Amino acid sequence: MTDAVRVVIADDEPLARRALREHLRHVDWVGRVDEAADGLSAVRLVDELRPDLVFLDVVMPGLSGVEAAEQFAHRPHIIFTTAYDRYAVTAFELGALDYLLKPFGRERVLGVLDRARVALQHGVPRIAARASQVLRQSMPVSSIYVKERGRLLRIPADRVQRLEACDDYVAVHADGKRHLMNARLGDLHARLDPARFVRVHRSHVINVDFIDAVETGNGSRLVVVLRDATCVTASRSGSAQLRSLVVAGVER
Repeated sequence: MTDAVRVVIADDEPLARRALREHLRHVDWVGRVDEAADGLSAVRLVDELRPDLVFLDVVMPGLSGVEAAEQFAHRPHIIFTTAYDRYAVTAFELGALDYLLKPFGRERVLGVLDRARVALQHGVPRIAARASQVLRQSMPVSSIYVKERGRLLRIPADRVQRLEACDDYVAVHADGKRHLMNARLGDLHARLDPARFVRVHRSHVINVDFIDAVETGNGSRLVVVLRDATCVTASRSGSAQLRSLVVAGVER
């Protein structure tokens, strides 16, 4: 990397901005560092200065980090910053390079900067691989956050009826609505309570609390009937797991 990297820190907390600036001060390939204290200022600054890298707080006045990122005309590499690890999935869903939890630890910041340097030199690494690593670090979760109209919508896990793989997305079915997430079904399932969420098919995960009936289908396969009358046919392995979790419980 021959040219110094230009950075913008967008965060409404002065202490957070100061901490990041202090960490960046010791990185020899980082050049100019500018700051924004709200979402609207972040959009103006990023489009005016065209930085290579932006540290973007998820929750800010004016515009959230999510809303600001969507409005950037310039497309820098983004590292989301947040006090809540529940936003990790959303950060990767939006194509972020990485995310940082507050308060910022030196080793974690330097690790993120190492990945940023590689991305700036050689292109962005596979986000899915990094996302999988993050997802394995904190489980199970009590809520799922989905992106809807530029905001993060919180869905309590106990209200999720089922998850369905749809090409590169996962359809989250909850409260009679369907929300799409840019995620892999296996990664999302890995973060949920295994006693409640069962992968009955490679394309379907169901919440056993929403099962209305379990019927016998073709061969050894079971058909799950949910409260909203949705029917999901389980695979052979999924049927075996269902029997151990559901049928065995009924027989007792």
